Amino acid sequence: MSQTSGRGNLFVVATPLGNLGDITFRAVRVLTEADLVLAEDTRAASRLFQALKIPQRQIQSLFDHNEKERLAQIKQWLDQGLNLALISEAGTPLISDPGFFIVKHLRQENYNVIPIPGPSAPITALVASGFPVHPFTFLGFLPRKTGEIKKIFQPLANLNTTLIFFERKNRVIQTLKLAHNVFGDRPFCLARELTKVYEEFIYGNLGQISLDQNKLKGEFTVLIAPGEKNKTSAQELEKIVKPLLAIYKIKEIVRKIEGKVTGWSNKELYSFIQQLNRDKELSAKN
Repeated sequence: MSQTSGRGNLFVVATPLGNLGDITFRAVRVLTEADLVLAEDTRAASRLFQALKIPQRQIQSLFDHNEKERLAQIKQWLDQGLNLALISEAGTPLISDPGFFIVKHLRQENYNVIPIPGPSAPITALVASGFPVHPFTFLGFLPRKTGEIKKIFQPLANLNTTLIFFERKNRVIQTLKLAHNVFGDRPFCLARELTKVYEEFIYGNLGQISLDQNKLKGEFTVLIAPGEKNKTSAQELEKIVKPLLAIYKIKEIVRKIEGKVTGWSNKELYSFIQQLNRDKELSAKN
């Protein structure tokens, strides 16, 4: 392992998602030779070392709530010439796991950060899904609150891109329904237990979700295909909405046209219909 100015290196090491056969020769070498390992889950790291028959290393925890506290110690170790390996519980570190704060600050201070590439759940799911791979947008883990998810989805409604994100099994159906409200009816894919014994790709359409919550098990990488149509024009939308204004309230109209128009968020639809209604009332007074 090369060093610059006596400093050690931080190796960002990808580890298997599930199948141990996916570990690279280079990753094994780095983990074997590292002076210290920074791990999101120390117990999972110990099991990995044991399974790969790598001599047990000194393992220190690095997770969301102690990352900032670890920075000074990590810099001290590197200044002492120690080589560190950063691993997540599975896959490529930083993609959805801790490490970004550390890497960002080390780069700013000219420490050596060396990537050791390997398994990555978003890429693994994408290349096997059959959905377009160029371009794609990865969103990581979505926030818990519906309003916050909408804020992430809405700017993407008009982009012709495959969306990829991680979601928990108890929330995935709710999130897919929310995606339908924003994106309209698009194909989706749930990639579960990637590279493991029960690996499965589940397909459906956002406008017709028929999933059994009780049968959804494992870890999910969710993919939503690009929309086949461009955004519904304002002229087309006006033709759809005008006949409904005399019959329904604005909120009811929004619910009725969900999935029938493309590229409009519920908030945008509400504002558009509200303006049409104002124009109608103003025209009636004149």
